[in-house]
Amino acid sequence: MAATLARIPPVPIATALRAVSTVALPTAARISRAGVSTSVSRKSGTATRSYRVSALTSSARASPVAQQRRLSHRDQRVLQKEVHAFSLEDKDGFWGQAALDVKWHKFPTSIYTPPEKAPDGKYRWFDGGKINTAYNCLQKNIDEGRGNQPAVIWDSAYTNSRRVTTYAKLDDQVNTLAGVLLEHGVTKGDTVIIYMPMITEGMVAMLACAKIGAVHSVVFGGFAPKELAKRIEDCKPKLILTASCGIEPNRVIPYLPLIQESFKHAKHKVSATLVFQRPSVPAVLDASKGEFEWQAEVKRWKAENPTKKVPYAWCNSDDPLYVLYTSGTTGVPKGVVREHGGHAVALKWAVKHFYGVDPGEVVFAASDMGWVVGHTFIVYAPLMHGCTSVCYEGKPITPNPGAFWRLIEEHKVSVLFTAPTALRAIKGADPHDHYLRMYDIESLRTLFVAGERCDTDTANHYAATLGVPVVDNWWQTETGWPIAGICQGLEKSYSDMAGTPAAQVKIGAAGLPMPGYDVKVILPPSEEETEAALAAGKKLEYEYAEAEEMGGIVIQLPLPPGVFRTLYNNEAGYQKSYMKKFPGNYDTTDAGMFDTDGYLHVMGRTDDIINVAGHRLSTGQMEEVVSEHPDVAETAVIGIADKLKGEAPMGFVVLKAGSEATPDQIEKELIRSIRSHIGAFACFNKVYVVDRLPKTRSGKILRKTMRSIVNGSSYVFPATIEDAQTLVDMERLFEYESRTGFSIASPKSKPAPAAAAAAQA
Repeated sequence: MAATLARIPPVPIATALRAVSTVALPTAARISRAGVSTSVSRKSGTATRSYRVSALTSSARASPVAQQRRLSHRDQRVLQKEVHAFSLEDKDGFWGQAALDVKWHKFPTSIYTPPEKAPDGKYRWFDGGKINTAYNCLQKNIDEGRGNQPAVIWDSAYTNSRRVTTYAKLDDQVNTLAGVLLEHGVTKGDTVIIYMPMITEGMVAMLACAKIGAVHSVVFGGFAPKELAKRIEDCKPKLILTASCGIEPNRVIPYLPLIQESFKHAKHKVSATLVFQRPSVPAVLDASKGEFEWQAEVKRWKAENPTKKVPYAWCNSDDPLYVLYTSGTTGVPKGVVREHGGHAVALKWAVKHFYGVDPGEVVFAASDMGWVVGHTFIVYAPLMHGCTSVCYEGKPITPNPGAFWRLIEEHKVSVLFTAPTALRAIKGADPHDHYLRMYDIESLRTLFVAGERCDTDTANHYAATLGVPVVDNWWQTETGWPIAGICQGLEKSYSDMAGTPAAQVKIGAAGLPMPGYDVKVILPPSEEETEAALAAGKKLEYEYAEAEEMGGIVIQLPLPPGVFRTLYNNEAGYQKSYMKKFPGNYDTTDAGMFDTDGYLHVMGRTDDIINVAGHRLSTGQMEEVVSEHPDVAETAVIGIADKLKGEAPMGFVVLKAGSEATPDQIEKELIRSIRSHIGAFACFNKVYVVDRLPKTRSGKILRKTMRSIVNGSSYVFPATIEDAQTLVDMERLFEYESRTGFSIASPKSKPAPAAAAAAQA
């Protein structure tokens, strides 16, 4: 039986730990957290185990906790569960150890502060600590000898350009822009909106803000003016950093006119706009309106301050690093606040132990800096760990389906992180992997997928063709780093066994809970019970699900470091949206279950669980079946109103390139498959073959919006939609398409002004 991690007595803050010590463990230890229940009995009255303890200091004082738990386990699944249990049982021990991996100006006086000891009644992490995230991304690496190592490789499929920036050069660019920001009146605590395309300067902008303690809020370049105005009004930036244009496969988008238009819809006045001029479409600037050329300002400041080093602003652990607005599929942006201290500790732990990356390796996150994955795995995590990050301006199939494989070969990428929808797009355009075979991808070690549930067909396909683990992981904008997944680097700190393999990846599962996340599945009460309880202000009664039981996924408080503790200037909204429904828990609004091995399966949003004549069914499970069809490249299954059954599923599919199957044939075969795999009671009777599915720019399918269109309900036009024409097409389909023989509540006839106007814009 595997040994169990026991609590080690807390070490006084001022105590310096030296050399190697042994700690006596109790005769029996038992930890029970999130489905983990392990006991150890020993014959002798006292047992001892040696832990590696280093002589570690910070710039302020010695570490409070330096015990390095190191286990020898052949079963990494057990190891990950025990590390997880340790993180819940001994928060000070686990996160105190993790805090040693980042550079502090002043080490925290406490690691975890429970609510009852906090002045504001909210738990805290790393109280008393002083830190700067940009320092950990830049100066720390230079001090460790990485100044000449590439920090960023910018690669543009649109301009066929490459640019390598070393850590020393990146530090110089960040220092110069930080000086420019200070001259424009930006100080610690001020907010700055970054409205940029995928170029290195976007990363420079984020790090420059972090260096001086300003709070950045990255908004997608090309975002609609009214939506940008909402964010301006909410976070009230002193300055906007932007570029003259963004480039997409079939068009160039000037940014400055969009910003100027947004100012008309916002009451808050922005003092200045710095514009990075791109040769594709330079902007005409008007200094009287506070518009300045980025390059000119940088050149001027550098000439006036050739050797000046802008000092790092040392921030409290709970000072905000950035505000990131949620993707907006609900139509109402919510500003997620990320704090300096917890964010740095969590990301440094995750990039080392979850992603299994070593300093100096090349990582490629095929995302956008406007999304949380871009913040985490393009910018902060790789740079804090001394890696080289690929910043890619392009689409998965631009200029062809071999785009990702070219990047891997050319830049010797070790780890690729992308969304399942990107892989499906590649597979749909290149179903026989002709482009993949054109490139040498020997450097690739692991493929990580997140953003939405990865169907088994896609995961199995790329696990076989790439010959590397395909590791699903589940997280959210609100959490900032994975909630569940299979760790690829635990042996770096927690096992003496060299080359110990990672826990088995289970295709279709999000993985095992990550440290600090006390994940539970709740059996939800009925909608009537929920509404009645909330209306009466009463506590909602619920119970936890057993293995294999579907329910709502929650995380018991406290949330681990790095996860948001509030919304920007909206604590009431934070409590209402996330904490009110299940007191003491964070409501993820995702649905799923634990299997008997403790793996978490995330089946979709809670509103993707539909009730068909009394049967609670997951549309995600149906999508799994549909995606296995050899002609299907992408799919979405939604629940629609049904007169007889309450709800019924409806499928939408995009076919692979070269498919000769007819829509009638596809519909019949998919109905047969659902009946075979799930049952006739699923009432899956209608499938539409479409050219494209409505998606956000991060690749998430807009199922809620699709459901509203089919049901004839009103909806807020999603600000983050990639192609507004897809909604126009869907509205027209359900305005004119005959649904004879399908028992669906008739959609109200309504025009599509919002979608059509957005498509025109």
